[in-house]
Amino acid sequence: MAASDNGFDLMVIGAGPGGYVAAIRGAQLGFKTACVDSGAALGGTCLNVGCIPSKALLHSSELYSQARSGLGAHGIKATGVKLDIAAMLAHKDKVVGDLTQGIEFLFKKNKVTWLKGKGAIAAPGEVKVTPADAKATAYAAKHILIATGSGVARLPGVEIDENRIVSSTGALCLAKVPKHLVVVGGGYIGLELGSVWCRLGAKVTVVEFLDTILAGMDGEAAKQMQRLLTAQGMEFRLSTKVLAAKTTNRGVSLTVAPAQSGETAGGDRQEIKCDTVLVAIGRVPYTNGLGLKQAGVEMDVRGRVKTDKSFQTNVPGIYAIGDVIDGPMLAHKAEEEGVAAVEAMAGQAIHVNYDAIPGVVYTAPEAAAVGKTEEELKAAGIAYAVGKFPFLANSRGRAVGQTDGFVKILADAKTDRVLGVHIVGPDAGTLIAEMALAMEFGASAEDVARTCHAHPTLNEAVKEAALAVAGRAIHV
Repeated sequence: MAASDNGFDLMVIGAGPGGYVAAIRGAQLGFKTACVDSGAALGGTCLNVGCIPSKALLHSSELYSQARSGLGAHGIKATGVKLDIAAMLAHKDKVVGDLTQGIEFLFKKNKVTWLKGKGAIAAPGEVKVTPADAKATAYAAKHILIATGSGVARLPGVEIDENRIVSSTGALCLAKVPKHLVVVGGGYIGLELGSVWCRLGAKVTVVEFLDTILAGMDGEAAKQMQRLLTAQGMEFRLSTKVLAAKTTNRGVSLTVAPAQSGETAGGDRQEIKCDTVLVAIGRVPYTNGLGLKQAGVEMDVRGRVKTDKSFQTNVPGIYAIGDVIDGPMLAHKAEEEGVAAVEAMAGQAIHVNYDAIPGVVYTAPEAAAVGKTEEELKAAGIAYAVGKFPFLANSRGRAVGQTDGFVKILADAKTDRVLGVHIVGPDAGTLIAEMALAMEFGASAEDVARTCHAHPTLNEAVKEAALAVAGRAIHV
């Protein structure tokens, strides 16, 4: 795997979770490895303006909400609680800074070269790196891995200025709490950031084109989430589309209409006036300017890179992972693919089970899922059994005062194999890991039910749901 002095065995373009993990794994396998990224810090969108800072704000805002009104039942009386938004944002920034420096340390430890600049494929086996203030340099590369992630999806008629109309990036650093925040999009990102500012005192209205929030989530779980978030003060306008946005010195005026109405149906239009608009309608693969077309790399109709089971494109030596290929846009999915792609380059057997990749909404309570939804099983004509258990009947949930939500397990009606799990409730994102592992090993609901769970824990709700699949839950 020896590379020339001016070249590399592996060049990864993009230093997000998929890219930097792939680079480190490549170095572990003996590749002379470089990671190309133009950001001021490593970690990509996820670490710098995505997953990590949003989770810091989610936790901080939840603590603030609890201090104001959630501790009385525990015998704790807090008065004079004040919000220091500058300190909260500073904590968020420190978390990000510490973690980005940690990746730099890991690169040095594993002898991964960070090439600072914009990377593009000049030709198969050659990557051009252009720093912000210098000329481009070409490097030879035996293997090239595209891990550039995704960017914010734009909405026609709504111009993001990161001032009055913001993307998720701008929503992470608002200098003050808006009086009224309108979130366009009822997916993971919109609900998480909307809940942050709702807890901090903003009126939050979520405008969603579809007739449900969290599209693709199990229908029962999505409805439960909407009820719980509504109870927390968030408002929802479903089956509604945004036609235009006009900014002024005082705020934003959004023009909306029923989703199924015609574009010219003036009588159906309404105006929503607010301080700030967050556009969170999804993300799109970041593939522009990478030289993919010139290199002959095939793309699909949605602009994603086509790959085989080893994550190699139609051009030998060029690979792709994460948000730029098919599948859910999740950091942990990109990490798994990054490791698998590099191990495939090294001639190893690889494995990524897409049926066992969990997804989590980090609101309070959280929502988490792995595997199939009831809707998907019905559409596929698969007979299944359902086991449900509410956190209201869980002793630990009662003790900590977090009783909203449930665990739902879907198992094959004939074999009892777990096909899908859906959790709405406290620490759902942690609880789902047990069931992802169960599905990875092909476990049955009976296997989970007969596994001893510590008492009293939230995890007992998972055990009880598994027991409920066979109609023998104990505590409900």
